[in-house]
Amino acid sequence: GQGLEALNCFEQMQREGLSPSDVIFISLLKACGVMGAVDKGKQIHDEIVNRGLMEKNISLGNALVDMYAKCGALAKAQEVLEELPARSVVSWNAIIAGYAQEERSHDALNCFARMQREGFFPNEITFTCILKACANIGAIDKGKQIHDQIVTEGLLDKNTLLGTALVDMYAKCGALEKAHKVLDELPCRNVASWNALISGYAQEGHFLEALSCFKQIQREGLSPNEVTFLCLLNACSHAGKFNEAQLYYEKMSTEYGIAAMLEHHTCMVVVFGSAGRFDKAISVIKTMPSFDDPSVWVALLGACWKWGNVELGKLAFDQVIQVDDDL
Repeated sequence: GQGLEALNCFEQMQREGLSPSDVIFISLLKACGVMGAVDKGKQIHDEIVNRGLMEKNISLGNALVDMYAKCGALAKAQEVLEELPARSVVSWNAIIAGYAQEERSHDALNCFARMQREGFFPNEITFTCILKACANIGAIDKGKQIHDQIVTEGLLDKNTLLGTALVDMYAKCGALEKAHKVLDELPCRNVASWNALISGYAQEGHFLEALSCFKQIQREGLSPNEVTFLCLLNACSHAGKFNEAQLYYEKMSTEYGIAAMLEHHTCMVVVFGSAGRFDKAISVIKTMPSFDDPSVWVALLGACWKWGNVELGKLAFDQVIQVDDDL
């Protein structure tokens, strides 16, 4: 994941007169994808084409599609995919993952359908990406079809990530009973699986169900993480449970040793602001290590608008402007 260091090594290698191999080009494209360095990726692409390497190495073509997709240059990724002398499931996975990541779910589903028409069989990575696409647009019927295919192929027995993607898809589609049933039937669960379900309950304002899942995590010997607490705080927020939110916000660090992130602080500002507890909202902001992100002030501004607190609203607005100017 240290893309800049990889590129620096490449430049030093070239200064020493050494010629890069296919494997090095693949590594460099991965580095560019990690960094989102699409311009450098294009330079490497040009060099690969000039050397005529694309015709001989399908892995290079796959790496190019993946690099452009990870950089958000999906039109270019699609163009490279179309021009590949030979495609594989890896090529299709790269473009499907890119579309799913950018929430272009219909494009992801179209690629999934075309991939199968061309005779390629989806694997665990394909299914995980396409379930994310279904979750993004609430395509539960398509998600159910994919679920059936996954079960038929026996893939849930060995892939926790895929099980988590299924729970997440059903939860985001609002099918919380089905999401919970899938979770209960998974041969192996982890904290991410539970987080997906808690997030779904939080979104629907089902605080008691979210809290029950939180307790079940610990009964199963798993350790809640920062995402778990963010989901739980969101559940408190949607249900208007500001006392409970404060309790778990404090427990997060005192009992579980998890340092609050910006998202946790912002959620608490929303919780207290919604309840009109501006003293507590300001107290949360004062405990933050820095004020260099406008989101927490925007959250406070929204609460001020709700309650008609003009004086504090002006302070929050001034802070948003100041932070934006600093950035």
